[in-house]
Amino acid sequence: MQTQRIHLGIRKRSSQQFLGLPLFDIAIGPDFEKGEMRGHAKGILAIGDTARGGLAIGGVSVGVIAIGGCAVGLVAFGGCALGALALGGLAVGGVALGGGAVGGVAVGGGAAGYYAVGGGAVGKYVISAMERSPEAIAFFQQWLPFLPLH
Repeated sequence: MQTQRIHLGIRKRSSQQFLGLPLFDIAIGPDFEKGEMRGHAKGILAIGDTARGGLAIGGVSVGVIAIGGCAVGLVAFGGCALGALALGGLAVGGVALGGGAVGGVAVGGGAAGYYAVGGGAVGKYVISAMERSPEAIAFFQQWLPFLPLH
């Protein structure tokens, strides 16, 4: 005989607010009463299947600092990250660090940017397997001195 398991979601929200947002909001899993199959969290600290807030953590996250599978924010960490500073498998932003990086400054296995460093890098000033621009070397030594560029 099989037993049926019902997975209930988690919902926790702070009663205190700042700038009209709860201090924290946690929404993970389904909420059958609201007809939601995924949790939608919104707060200063938002944790959920989808999360929006100051610090947003979730499968899809949007925030000042966003961490998640797909993250969009001023600072974004994720499988796919979009932000002023983006770190992820695919990173797109002003400064992008990732397996695939696209940005003003791009560092990655494949990198495209004004300044770019990587195995396969393209841009105005590049350090790659095929090219070593003196301008790129000077730039990256100044800002990322820990990179082995010699």
